[in-house]
Amino acid sequence: MAAPNVIPMADIMLVLLIIFMVVTPMLQKGVQVDLAKVNNPIEMQNADKDDAVIVAISASGDIFLLKNKIEISKLTEGVRDLISNRPDKTVFIKSDGRAKYGDVVKVVDEIRSAGVDNVGLLTDKAEPRLAPAAQPAAD
Repeated sequence: MAAPNVIPMADIMLVLLIIFMVVTPMLQKGVQVDLAKVNNPIEMQNADKDDAVIVAISASGDIFLLKNKIEISKLTEGVRDLISNRPDKTVFIKSDGRAKYGDVVKVVDEIRSAGVDNVGLLTDKAEPRLAPAAQPAAD
């Protein structure tokens, strides 16, 4: 037979596809939080870069700089060290939707005091609500 057998290659490609589908969600950068839901989010594509500075706030009020838990008193110094040699001084905040507003304000204040030009708040798009189905009129 002169034709190559491509069935084993197709099997290997399907296995690799499944492996990548399983592993890809685990590659998220930083700490996992349930982001606040908004109707009109703005795309912040720079937050997906490998060198993006991300500060996460959990529902319990814990603060993480990249993946490391940090005290609020040391946040300014940590952010200043990370952005010192960058031309783009943007820091992204991903806050849990259940985090206290006061905690988020304190974190923004500490980040701004580190000399950050832009602060981006990361959010998720809210699911559209379906209108309740009209009840048929009773005869």
